Amino acid sequence: MSVYIEFIGLFAGFLGVIAWIPQIKEVWHDGSHEGISLPTFWLVASALLLWLIYGILMSSYAIIISNISALICILLVIIGVTRLRSK
Repeated sequence: MSVYIEFIGLFAGFLGVIAWIPQIKEVWHDGSHEGISLPTFWLVASALLLWLIYGILMSSYAIIISNISALICILLVIIGVTRLRSK
């Protein structure tokens, strides 16, 4: 696979991960969890896990790295919301 194609994938994944930072900040720093649907976040996490498996099978570092990073972000939100709602 072309290095340029992988770079495009890595950059797209980087932008996707950055998109989750405000949500993580809102949950962990601001303590706000209103309007967050945990079933939706679990569905997104499941999709990311399947994309990760696909990336592994295709040996695409861009897909693997992007989806691991996005999964970490999603799990941070899920853990934070669960923690806030259990109080």
